[in-house]
Amino acid sequence: MPQSFACIYIHLIFSTKDRMDWIREDWEIELHRYFAGTLRNQGNKLIEAGGTPNHVHLLFSMAKQTSISDVVRDLKSNSSGWIHRDVPECREFAWQVGYAAFSVSFSAIEDVQTYIRNQKDHHRIKTFQEELLAFLEKHQVEYDPKYVFE
Repeated sequence: MPQSFACIYIHLIFSTKDRMDWIREDWEIELHRYFAGTLRNQGNKLIEAGGTPNHVHLLFSMAKQTSISDVVRDLKSNSSGWIHRDVPECREFAWQVGYAAFSVSFSAIEDVQTYIRNQKDHHRIKTFQEELLAFLEKHQVEYDPKYVFE
């Protein structure tokens, strides 16, 4: 085949350090725009962003030459820098070290978008910890419970 083709969709989840409620509604949309720009600069495309004050969900299409670890590294470091610069009361802001990334089939994109849009309502019932464990179990990801929420 003379060309390479890829159709890769990722549902990425990561939290603030110690799941502190850092992300405020008055700058959350700008944070999502910053994520979109970072992804675009890597050749990726943000489809949906959402979350709560202590974590984010991003659905994006991933370019075939991109690695998920590079994407996450750039998203976290670039957004932390922006927050430290432009949100003066958040100079101590930090992201948690880890992340969760799940593949999404093309046919499930709308469902994942809806899920991400409804994060604030969803978390009135379920904690971030419960949500993440449910994702890990649903996707049959092996994990050691001692280290999931360090």
